[in-house]
Amino acid sequence: MGRSPGSVVDEAARADCAILSYTYVEPTVFNAYDCARLAKDKGTRNVFVSNGYMTAEVIRHLAPVLDGINIDLKAFTDDFYKEVCKARLEPVLESIRLFHELGVLVEVTTLVIPGLNDSDEELRAIARFLRSVSPQIPWHVSGFYPTYKMLDRPATPLATLKKAREIGLAEGLRFVYEGNVLGSGGEDTFCPGCGTLLIQRSGFSSHTIGMHDGRCDKCHLSIGGMWQ
Repeated sequence: MGRSPGSVVDEAARADCAILSYTYVEPTVFNAYDCARLAKDKGTRNVFVSNGYMTAEVIRHLAPVLDGINIDLKAFTDDFYKEVCKARLEPVLESIRLFHELGVLVEVTTLVIPGLNDSDEELRAIARFLRSVSPQIPWHVSGFYPTYKMLDRPATPLATLKKAREIGLAEGLRFVYEGNVLGSGGEDTFCPGCGTLLIQRSGFSSHTIGMHDGRCDKCHLSIGGMWQ
């Protein structure tokens, strides 16, 4: 039996939950809005994890109740979107632009798949697009593992993720992270001003060690994000 939006929000409040994240099923196709609206009214923040494939009308409807959204930018060619996703690239790019314009904190994830979207040219094109929207947008370059209907590709080499991260930083993005790998060091947040280690991560664990109140302890640069 499904949970009502009110019961989810009430349980989050009892657990002193600061943020509700809506994910694993595209949140725009079920009653996540109703839940997010109630949560917002009670002071709980809301984050969507989305494919970004929605209209401007939907985005403007969602923006007032959303604090953040992580959008999958699966590739940077229409061919990939048409053949693999049965969709189009441009609506996703427009979603990234519009959510940012409306003041929602945007993060972007790209699953890097060997032979499909891992060329230097495509990774650089993604980084340049994100930089054109804002250099503050975090970009997560995540490792692929063969599963379900895509068993004909190997897992993404760590060297490819490191290359993607280097490309993103070289193109002017301030925060680029390696995902789906442990212990690479590419999950950590460094101050883009002085290089101080700010947040150390491993898997689902994170430790803030070099910043307070959203500012670097060493150079006092303001770090984009949601900080309590």
